Amino acid sequence: MSSMIRWEPFRDLVSLRDRMDRLFDDFAGRGWPIEEGLTAGVWNPAVDVYETKDSIVLKADLPDVKKEEVDISVEGNVLTLRGERKREKEVKEKDFYRMERSYGAFSRSFTLPGSVDADRIEADFAGGVLKVTLPKREESKPKQIKVKVNGDGK
Repeated sequence: MSSMIRWEPFRDLVSLRDRMDRLFDDFAGRGWPIEEGLTAGVWNPAVDVYETKDSIVLKADLPDVKKEEVDISVEGNVLTLRGERKREKEVKEKDFYRMERSYGAFSRSFTLPGSVDADRIEADFAGGVLKVTLPKREESKPKQIKVKVNGDGK
């Protein structure tokens, strides 16, 4: 008499993930010390872009970046954010058990619509979040048109 074994796909996925984690730990020298090349280099901060009635707003998460280290430029219709998140110097790399945060230079570029007034762009930096407000040109803002009723109102 043979017994049936119930197949559980999630158990197989967890097992696969464990094997992949071990493979990457072996590749990185068992995790200690962390290779510089694995965490340094190009860092792409998360960015949200949304539109309001009067402007387009761009918000970028820049934790551990000083405002002096952020460069915002507009060239033609392209807005570019540049900067660098530097590694903490007081903690030596050999003292880390795990290092998942990325460090290094970043550069993000965004094509601006023609409706943006580049001369009135403003930037605020607070709590590790950069907020760039891109005001719309007056002529590009939606205008409300009132409909007049003639005659008997039908």
